[in-house]
Amino acid sequence: MAKKWKAAVIGGSGYGGGEIIRRLLLHPEVELVRVASIDYVDEPLSAAHPNLEGLSDLRFQNLEAKDAAKDMDLVFLGLPHKVSAHKVKEILPTGARIVDLSGDFRLKNLAAYEKYYATKHPAPELLPEFVYGLPELNRERIKTARYVASPGCFATTIELGLLPLAKRGWLEGAVESVAMTGSSGSGVAASAGTHHPVRAVNMKTYKNLTHQHLPEILETMSSAGAKNFALDFTPVSVPLSRGLYASSFAHVRADIPVADIEAAYREVYEKEVFVRVPTKRQPEVAAVAGSNYAEVSVVVGEVRAGKRTVNCLSCLDNLIKGGAGQGVQNMNIMLGLDEKASLADAGSWP
Repeated sequence: MAKKWKAAVIGGSGYGGGEIIRRLLLHPEVELVRVASIDYVDEPLSAAHPNLEGLSDLRFQNLEAKDAAKDMDLVFLGLPHKVSAHKVKEILPTGARIVDLSGDFRLKNLAAYEKYYATKHPAPELLPEFVYGLPELNRERIKTARYVASPGCFATTIELGLLPLAKRGWLEGAVESVAMTGSSGSGVAASAGTHHPVRAVNMKTYKNLTHQHLPEILETMSSAGAKNFALDFTPVSVPLSRGLYASSFAHVRADIPVADIEAAYREVYEKEVFVRVPTKRQPEVAAVAGSNYAEVSVVVGEVRAGKRTVNCLSCLDNLIKGGAGQGVQNMNIMLGLDEKASLADAGSWP
Protein backbone atom coordinates (compact mmCIF):
# COMPACT_ATOMS: atom_id res chain seq x y z
CA MET A 1 0.00 0.00 0.00
CA ALA A 2 1.42 3.37 -1.03
CA LYS A 3 2.20 5.84 1.70
CA LYS A 4 0.03 8.95 1.73
CA TRP A 5 2.55 11.72 2.41
CA LYS A 6 5.92 12.58 0.84
CA ALA A 7 8.83 14.17 2.72
CA ALA A 8 12.35 15.37 2.02
CA VAL A 9 15.27 16.10 4.33
CA ILE A 10 17.67 18.95 3.60
CA GLY A 11 20.87 18.67 5.60
CA GLY A 12 20.70 14.93 6.10
CA SER A 13 24.30 13.97 6.82
CA GLY A 14 24.51 15.14 10.45
CA TYR A 15 23.43 13.32 13.58
CA GLY A 16 20.04 15.03 13.67
CA GLY A 17 19.50 14.42 9.97
CA GLY A 18 20.31 10.75 10.43
CA GLU A 19 17.72 10.43 13.17
CA ILE A 20 15.05 12.12 11.02
CA ILE A 21 15.89 9.75 8.15
CA ARG A 22 15.68 6.70 10.43
CA ARG A 23 12.28 7.73 11.77
CA LEU A 24 10.90 8.47 8.30
CA LEU A 25 12.08 5.12 6.96
CA LEU A 26 10.10 3.50 9.79
CA HIS A 27 7.02 5.68 9.28
CA PRO A 28 3.85 3.84 8.20
CA GLU A 29 2.30 6.81 6.38
CA VAL A 30 5.15 9.08 5.23
CA GLU A 31 7.55 8.24 2.42
CA LEU A 32 11.06 9.67 2.48
CA VAL A 33 11.65 10.72 -1.14
CA ARG A 34 14.83 12.82 -1.11
CA VAL A 35 17.79 13.55 1.13
CA ALA A 36 19.82 16.62 0.21
CA SER A 37 23.33 17.31 1.48
CA ILE A 38 26.53 18.97 0.31
CA ASP A 39 28.43 16.06 1.87
CA TYR A 40 28.48 12.42 0.68
CA VAL A 41 26.97 13.43 -2.67
CA ASP A 42 25.80 10.41 -4.72
CA GLU A 43 26.76 8.08 -1.86
CA PRO A 44 24.23 5.85 -0.06
CA LEU A 45 22.70 7.06 3.22
CA SER A 46 24.78 4.48 5.06
CA ALA A 47 27.96 6.36 4.12
CA ALA A 48 27.06 8.89 6.83
CA HIS A 49 24.76 6.68 8.90
CA PRO A 50 26.07 3.10 9.17
CA ASN A 51 22.96 2.02 11.09
CA LEU A 52 20.97 2.50 7.86
CA GLU A 53 23.02 -0.01 5.86
CA GLY A 54 20.71 -1.91 3.51
CA LEU A 55 17.54 -0.13 4.69
CA SER A 56 17.14 2.29 1.77
CA ASP A 57 18.20 2.74 -1.85
CA LEU A 58 18.24 6.52 -1.47
CA ARG A 59 21.45 8.47 -1.99
CA PHE A 60 22.53 11.91 -0.86
CA GLN A 61 21.86 14.54 -3.53
CA ASN A 62 23.32 18.01 -3.90
CA LEU A 63 20.07 19.84 -4.64
CA GLU A 64 18.81 23.39 -4.50
CA ALA A 65 16.25 23.74 -1.72
CA LYS A 66 13.42 24.38 -4.17
CA ASP A 67 14.28 21.23 -6.10
CA ALA A 68 14.48 19.12 -2.95
CA ALA A 69 11.07 20.46 -1.88
CA LYS A 70 9.35 20.03 -5.28
CA ASP A 71 6.13 17.99 -4.98
CA MET A 72 6.79 17.32 -1.29
CA ASP A 73 4.14 17.56 1.40
CA LEU A 74 6.72 18.43 4.05
CA VAL A 75 10.41 19.30 4.24
CA PHE A 76 12.70 18.91 7.23
CA LEU A 77 15.60 21.33 7.55
CA GLY A 78 18.57 19.96 9.50
CA LEU A 79 20.84 22.93 8.80
CA PRO A 80 22.84 25.46 10.85
CA HIS A 81 21.24 28.74 11.84
CA LYS A 82 21.40 31.48 9.21
CA VAL A 83 21.77 28.87 6.46
CA SER A 84 18.34 27.47 7.27
CA ALA A 85 16.58 30.83 6.91
CA HIS A 86 17.89 31.26 3.36
CA LYS A 87 16.63 27.78 2.43
CA VAL A 88 13.19 28.55 3.87
CA LYS A 89 12.83 31.49 1.50
CA GLU A 90 13.58 29.19 -1.43
CA ILE A 91 11.10 26.54 -0.28
CA LEU A 92 8.09 28.80 0.33
CA PRO A 93 6.99 29.02 -3.35
CA THR A 94 6.79 25.21 -3.55
CA GLY A 95 3.94 25.10 -1.04
CA ALA A 96 5.59 22.43 1.09
CA ARG A 97 5.15 22.49 4.85
CA ILE A 98 8.36 23.02 6.79
CA VAL A 99 9.79 21.73 10.06
CA ASP A 100 12.99 23.65 10.80
CA LEU A 101 15.38 22.25 13.39
CA SER A 102 17.68 25.29 13.47
CA GLY A 103 17.34 28.28 15.77
CA ASP A 104 16.39 30.68 12.97
CA PHE A 105 12.65 30.87 13.63
CA ARG A 106 12.25 29.95 17.29
CA LEU A 107 12.38 33.52 18.57
CA LYS A 108 9.83 36.24 17.90
CA ASN A 109 12.15 38.85 19.43
CA LEU A 110 14.46 39.92 16.60
CA ALA A 111 16.84 41.79 18.90
CA ALA A 112 17.26 38.67 21.06
CA TYR A 113 18.08 36.57 17.99
CA GLU A 114 20.72 39.03 16.81
CA LYS A 115 22.25 39.26 20.29
CA TYR A 116 22.44 35.54 21.11
CA TYR A 117 23.19 34.27 17.60
CA ALA A 118 25.58 37.16 16.90
CA THR A 119 24.27 37.78 13.40
CA LYS A 120 21.61 39.69 11.48
CA HIS A 121 18.54 37.62 10.77
CA PRO A 122 18.33 36.66 7.08
CA ALA A 123 14.52 36.67 6.95
CA PRO A 124 12.99 38.63 9.84
CA GLU A 125 9.72 39.09 7.93
CA LEU A 126 9.09 35.33 8.26
CA LEU A 127 9.38 35.12 12.06
CA PRO A 128 5.60 35.53 12.61
CA GLU A 129 4.87 32.69 10.18
CA PHE A 130 6.46 29.98 12.35
CA VAL A 131 4.84 28.22 15.30
CA TYR A 132 7.13 27.15 18.14
CA GLY A 133 7.05 23.37 18.08
CA LEU A 134 6.73 22.31 21.71
CA PRO A 135 3.68 20.01 21.50
CA GLU A 136 3.09 20.00 25.25
CA LEU A 137 2.40 23.74 25.01
CA ASN A 138 1.40 24.53 21.43
CA ARG A 139 -0.27 21.38 20.09
CA GLU A 140 -3.42 23.14 18.87
CA ARG A 141 -1.42 25.77 16.98
CA ILE A 142 0.88 23.12 15.50
CA LYS A 143 -2.16 21.27 14.11
CA THR A 144 -2.91 24.15 11.74
CA ALA A 145 0.65 25.38 11.16
CA ARG A 146 2.40 25.25 7.81
CA TYR A 147 5.77 26.16 9.29
CA VAL A 148 7.10 24.93 12.63
CA ALA A 149 10.31 25.85 14.43
CA SER A 150 11.30 22.79 16.42
CA PRO A 151 12.75 23.73 19.84
CA GLY A 152 16.37 23.41 20.92
CA CYS A 153 17.54 20.51 23.07
CA PHE A 154 18.41 22.51 26.21
CA ALA A 155 15.26 24.57 25.77
CA THR A 156 12.98 21.53 25.50
CA THR A 157 14.50 19.92 28.59
CA ILE A 158 14.31 22.99 30.83
CA GLU A 159 10.87 24.02 29.52
CA LEU A 160 9.34 20.61 30.23
CA GLY A 161 10.72 20.77 33.77
CA LEU A 162 9.17 24.18 34.42
CA LEU A 163 5.97 23.96 32.37
CA PRO A 164 3.62 22.68 35.10
CA LEU A 165 4.55 25.62 37.33
CA ALA A 166 4.03 28.09 34.49
CA LYS A 167 0.67 26.61 33.49
CA ARG A 168 -0.56 26.94 37.09
CA GLY A 169 0.59 30.56 37.27
CA TRP A 170 3.10 29.73 40.00
CA LEU A 171 6.32 30.45 38.07
CA GLU A 172 7.45 33.94 38.93
CA GLY A 173 10.80 35.66 39.09
CA ALA A 174 14.24 34.14 38.61
CA VAL A 175 15.06 30.47 37.98
CA GLU A 176 18.53 28.93 38.13
CA SER A 177 19.23 25.96 35.87
CA VAL A 178 22.23 23.70 35.28
CA ALA A 179 21.85 21.36 32.30
CA MET A 180 24.27 18.62 31.27
CA THR A 181 24.59 17.41 27.69
CA GLY A 182 26.24 14.63 25.73
CA SER A 183 28.70 15.18 22.90
CA SER A 184 26.30 14.45 20.03
CA GLY A 185 24.65 17.79 20.77
CA SER A 186 27.74 19.47 19.34
CA GLY A 187 27.17 17.90 15.94
CA VAL A 188 29.03 15.50 13.69
CA ALA A 189 32.10 17.70 13.06
CA ALA A 190 34.83 17.09 15.64
CA SER A 191 36.29 19.97 17.62
CA ALA A 192 38.70 20.39 20.51
CA GLY A 193 35.76 20.48 22.89
CA THR A 194 34.13 17.30 21.60
CA HIS A 195 37.26 15.24 20.88
CA HIS A 196 36.77 11.88 22.63
CA PRO A 197 40.05 11.66 24.63
CA VAL A 198 39.14 14.90 26.41
CA ARG A 199 35.37 14.56 26.48
CA ALA A 200 35.33 11.02 27.86
CA VAL A 201 37.17 11.94 31.07
CA ASN A 202 35.92 15.46 31.58
CA MET A 203 33.15 17.78 32.74
CA LYS A 204 33.18 21.49 31.99
CA THR A 205 30.86 24.44 31.58
CA TYR A 206 30.56 26.57 28.46
CA LYS A 207 28.54 29.58 27.30
CA ASN A 208 27.77 30.32 30.95
CA LEU A 209 24.70 32.61 31.17
CA THR A 210 24.94 33.34 27.42
CA HIS A 211 23.73 30.17 25.66
CA GLN A 212 21.52 30.83 22.63
CA HIS A 213 18.67 28.71 24.03
CA LEU A 214 18.27 31.13 26.95
CA PRO A 215 16.01 33.68 25.17
CA GLU A 216 14.00 30.80 23.69
CA ILE A 217 13.22 29.56 27.18
CA LEU A 218 12.35 33.09 28.34
CA GLU A 219 9.85 33.56 25.52
CA THR A 220 8.31 30.12 25.93
CA MET A 221 7.84 30.24 29.68
CA SER A 222 6.35 33.73 29.49
CA SER A 223 3.86 32.56 26.87
CA ALA A 224 3.01 29.57 29.10
CA GLY A 225 2.04 31.79 32.04
CA ALA A 226 5.26 32.69 33.89
CA LYS A 227 5.41 36.17 35.38
CA ASN A 228 8.45 38.45 35.45
CA PHE A 229 10.41 35.39 34.43
CA ALA A 230 14.21 35.43 34.40
CA LEU A 231 16.69 32.61 33.91
CA ASP A 232 20.30 32.00 34.90
CA PHE A 233 21.43 29.02 32.84
CA THR A 234 24.74 27.15 32.76
CA PRO A 235 25.30 24.29 30.28
CA VAL A 236 27.73 21.50 31.19
CA SER A 237 29.58 19.19 28.81
CA VAL A 238 29.58 15.64 30.22
CA PRO A 239 31.07 12.32 29.04
CA LEU A 240 27.96 10.93 27.32
CA SER A 241 27.20 10.42 23.65
CA ARG A 242 23.45 10.95 24.01
CA GLY A 243 21.38 12.50 26.76
CA LEU A 244 20.55 15.79 28.41
CA TYR A 245 19.70 16.34 32.09
CA ALA A 246 18.49 19.60 33.65
CA SER A 247 18.20 20.57 37.30
CA SER A 248 16.26 23.83 37.64
CA PHE A 249 15.54 25.72 40.85
CA ALA A 250 12.38 27.82 40.99
CA HIS A 251 11.03 29.78 43.95
CA VAL A 252 7.26 29.77 44.42
CA ARG A 253 4.90 31.33 46.95
CA ALA A 254 5.07 29.76 50.40
CA ASP A 255 1.28 29.37 50.58
CA ILE A 256 1.09 26.90 47.67
CA PRO A 257 0.55 23.44 49.22
CA VAL A 258 3.29 20.89 48.57
CA ALA A 259 0.67 18.33 47.51
CA ASP A 260 -0.67 20.75 44.89
CA ILE A 261 2.78 21.28 43.38
CA GLU A 262 3.40 17.55 43.13
CA ALA A 263 -0.08 16.96 41.71
CA ALA A 264 0.46 19.63 39.04
CA TYR A 265 3.25 17.59 37.47
CA ARG A 266 1.11 14.47 37.30
CA GLU A 267 -1.93 16.32 35.98
CA VAL A 268 -0.19 18.44 33.33
CA TYR A 269 1.53 15.41 31.84
CA GLU A 270 -0.98 12.60 32.44
CA LYS A 271 -2.26 12.75 28.84
CA GLU A 272 1.05 13.61 27.19
CA VAL A 273 2.29 10.69 25.11
CA PHE A 274 6.00 11.45 25.39
CA VAL A 275 6.46 12.92 28.87
CA ARG A 276 6.67 10.56 31.84
CA VAL A 277 6.55 11.46 35.53
CA PRO A 278 8.24 8.55 37.36
CA THR A 279 6.59 7.63 40.64
CA LYS A 280 9.29 5.58 42.39
CA ARG A 281 12.52 7.15 41.11
CA GLN A 282 13.91 10.38 39.71
CA PRO A 283 14.39 10.99 35.97
CA GLU A 284 17.49 9.38 34.49
CA VAL A 285 19.14 9.60 31.09
CA ALA A 286 19.52 5.85 30.52
CA ALA A 287 15.73 5.46 30.76
CA VAL A 288 15.09 7.79 27.81
CA ALA A 289 18.25 7.58 25.65
CA GLY A 290 17.45 6.33 22.15
CA SER A 291 13.78 7.29 22.48
CA ASN A 292 11.46 10.28 22.06
CA TYR A 293 10.41 10.14 25.69
CA ALA A 294 11.25 12.73 28.32
CA GLU A 295 11.12 12.25 32.07
CA VAL A 296 10.18 14.98 34.52
CA SER A 297 9.77 15.22 38.30
CA VAL A 298 9.72 17.76 41.09
CA VAL A 299 11.27 17.91 44.56
CA VAL A 300 9.65 20.46 46.86
CA GLY A 301 11.95 22.07 49.40
CA GLU A 302 11.77 24.39 52.38
CA VAL A 303 10.39 27.89 52.74
CA ARG A 304 12.98 30.65 53.04
CA ALA A 305 12.28 34.39 53.09
CA GLY A 306 8.66 33.80 52.12
CA LYS A 307 9.44 31.59 49.11
CA ARG A 308 9.47 27.82 48.72
CA THR A 309 12.31 26.23 46.73
CA VAL A 310 11.21 23.81 44.01
CA ASN A 311 13.76 21.62 42.22
CA CYS A 312 12.50 20.70 38.74
CA LEU A 313 14.29 17.71 37.20
CA SER A 314 14.03 16.74 33.54
CA CYS A 315 15.89 14.63 31.00
CA LEU A 316 15.67 13.42 27.40
CA ASP A 317 17.69 12.23 24.43
CA ASN A 318 19.13 15.41 22.91
CA LEU A 319 18.97 14.01 19.35
CA ILE A 320 15.41 12.67 19.55
CA LYS A 321 12.94 14.47 21.87
CA GLY A 322 15.52 17.28 21.99
CA GLY A 323 15.78 17.44 18.19
CA ALA A 324 14.86 15.13 15.32
CA GLY A 325 12.23 13.05 17.12
CA GLN A 326 10.37 16.13 18.26
CA GLY A 327 10.53 17.34 14.65
CA VAL A 328 8.85 14.12 13.51
CA GLN A 329 6.33 14.48 16.34
CA ASN A 330 5.53 17.95 15.01
CA MET A 331 5.17 16.54 11.48
CA ASN A 332 2.69 13.94 12.74
CA ILE A 333 0.61 16.65 14.40
CA MET A 334 0.74 18.92 11.33
CA LEU A 335 -0.40 16.15 8.99
CA GLY A 336 -3.13 14.87 11.31
CA LEU A 337 -1.37 11.54 11.91
CA ASP A 338 -0.97 9.46 15.04
CA GLU A 339 1.40 11.56 17.14
CA LYS A 340 3.37 8.46 18.13
CA ALA A 341 3.85 7.15 14.57
CA SER A 342 7.46 5.90 14.17
CA LEU A 343 8.28 7.25 17.65
CA ALA A 344 6.67 4.78 20.05
CA ASP A 345 9.75 2.64 20.74
CA ALA A 346 10.97 2.84 24.32
CA GLY A 347 14.70 2.89 23.61
CA SER A 348 16.99 0.45 25.40
CA TRP A 349 18.10 -0.18 28.99
CA PRO A 350 20.76 0.37 30.15
